[in-house]
Amino acid sequence: MSRRYATVDLTTRLGSVVLPNPVLTASGTAGHGHELADHLDPAELGAVVVKSLHAEPWVGNPAPRVHATPAGMVNSVGLQGPGVEAWLEHDLPGLAATGARVVASIWGRTVEEFARAAELLADAPDVVVAVEINASCPNLEDRRALFAHSSSATTEVVDAAGAAQRPRWAKLSPNTAELPDIAAAAIAAGAEAVTVANTVLGMVIDTETRRPLLGAGRGGLSGPAIRPVAVRAVFDTREALGDFPIIGVGGVASAEDAVQFLLAGATAVQVGTAIFADPRAPARILRDLGRWCDRRGVVRLEELIGAAHG
Repeated sequence: MSRRYATVDLTTRLGSVVLPNPVLTASGTAGHGHELADHLDPAELGAVVVKSLHAEPWVGNPAPRVHATPAGMVNSVGLQGPGVEAWLEHDLPGLAATGARVVASIWGRTVEEFARAAELLADAPDVVVAVEINASCPNLEDRRALFAHSSSATTEVVDAAGAAQRPRWAKLSPNTAELPDIAAAAIAAGAEAVTVANTVLGMVIDTETRRPLLGAGRGGLSGPAIRPVAVRAVFDTREALGDFPIIGVGGVASAEDAVQFLLAGATAVQVGTAIFADPRAPARILRDLGRWCDRRGVVRLEELIGAAHG
């Protein structure tokens, strides 16, 4: 698919990274990306954000890890992954062969672990266009110590990720009233974009056992249920930061959902939970976004970005 849909130029810019369109996958929802090739052409998307990677292999949380909710899902997968080196050797080549632009998501329990993961990506091929710093994932054991709940801690991990030697995006948490300030701290530390926002902390209790259903107890709520929260978070961040690049994520399941985020101030959007129900969702949303713009006489994507602010 061209970056233009009929008369619409969907090109978008996230700092130094120029993408042909604003529709990306969300980390953790498309595996390592090459799995999508059976359902869509990954190269058609703006970029594929892969599952978050630790410097070392990570087994994740105990089962059960996922539970469906009326308008989404709660998960506590716990960032299971092969580690950066194994991903570079075994997973990235298949994704790169599709022609996709790749964003590597990294995480760590300490600043040093973030730095080590970033260092291992320094020699990655150019197909890896950016690194998304997952400072906000709520799937870890201690959810009271998220990096993304502290401006100083966010500064440290964004700075540490500079070792990757490519553009940095900071994925932030909606579970704090200080989100705009933390986003500003990420920018000051060198982030070229902020991803707003990760899952909302939640819990499901088994009424028969009278205990939390997920193996890790708490989990992250995603899907349409959190979309109004995420749109508000993007709106607030845009209000605070001006036209700095924001990637909106949280319940995007249709072109109209994507447009809400763009109007709130997002420069791009990520599709996540919708992929579990429909692996073709990102391609469908991209196609329908072009049609939505065509029908309304929108010529360039930038006409929509932040328009809700008047």
